[in-house]
Amino acid sequence: MADFDSNPFADPELNNPFQDPSVTQVRQATPAGLEDYNPFTDAKPTPAGMAPRTTGPTGSTQPAIMKPTEEPPAYSQPQGQEPSRAATELLRRQEELEKKAAELDRREREMQSLSASGGRKNNWPPLPENLPVGPCFYHDITVDIPVEFQKTVKIMYYLWMLHSGTLLANMVGCLAWFCVDPGRGVDFGLSILWLLLFTPCSFVCWYRPLYGAFRSDSSFRFFVFFFVYICQFGIYVVQCIGISGWGASGWISALTGLNKSIPVGIIMILIAALFTSLAVLSLIMFKKVHAMYRTTGASFEKAQQEFATGVMSNKTVQTAAANAASRAAQETFKEQV
Repeated sequence: MADFDSNPFADPELNNPFQDPSVTQVRQATPAGLEDYNPFTDAKPTPAGMAPRTTGPTGSTQPAIMKPTEEPPAYSQPQGQEPSRAATELLRRQEELEKKAAELDRREREMQSLSASGGRKNNWPPLPENLPVGPCFYHDITVDIPVEFQKTVKIMYYLWMLHSGTLLANMVGCLAWFCVDPGRGVDFGLSILWLLLFTPCSFVCWYRPLYGAFRSDSSFRFFVFFFVYICQFGIYVVQCIGISGWGASGWISALTGLNKSIPVGIIMILIAALFTSLAVLSLIMFKKVHAMYRTTGASFEKAQQEFATGVMSNKTVQTAAANAASRAAQETFKEQV
């Protein structure tokens, strides 16, 4: 009978206890997607309050990480650079060790030769033992000169030998010229003088300073060599020209002798070619020695120090300085008395 008393037009859920406003609000606050959650699928529900992830054009998921405004450039290390540097360094060290080993071997051989011979004896020029005059210098490139400079010193030694041979040939050419032209006696006499003068002077004045400079790394001897060798180059140029009356079978003298005799002229032309070759080779070797001098660490200041040390260590200079000082002291004492 209760059903007949109810209002058919009233809300059927009006007296429903679950229609309470507080219960309805809690039900509406339930996180979205919780009812559609299926634990057996790969899709995960999106929590409330979090924006869904966006996918790119290809459907790949982008991480929610903020990117910096400027990305640093990618570092790409060149392949094979470090190994090549390491290999070059190893080769350089190996070369240095080989040079040091060769230097030690050379020193050891020098000490052995000195101990076996009882001391360092002069061996140049190689003269017979029965002569009253003995050798004046000790000359051994393989013992005295470091390995890296031995080739240069040997070339300069051969160049000095060519210089001496050319002077001898020049004397022969002037003699032949004097035979066909009796008025060339002055040239023949000067050619003998040049042979006797320039042969030993060239050895002592520019070859021995070069030899000693490379042997002891002496800046002063390098400068002596450069100064004398420039003068020697100038003499080669003059001899190559061959001015008549100067005792040189140069180009002018050769053409003059060719008018007197063709064989004599040909001999003198060959001698003029030798003088020309000496001038060219001297210039080339001068540049080469100067380049090597710059790598040895020598300098003009070191040359001055070596010169001052050598002068002050000379006994003659010390005796002269002591005598001068004693005389000056005696004169001063006499003036005061």
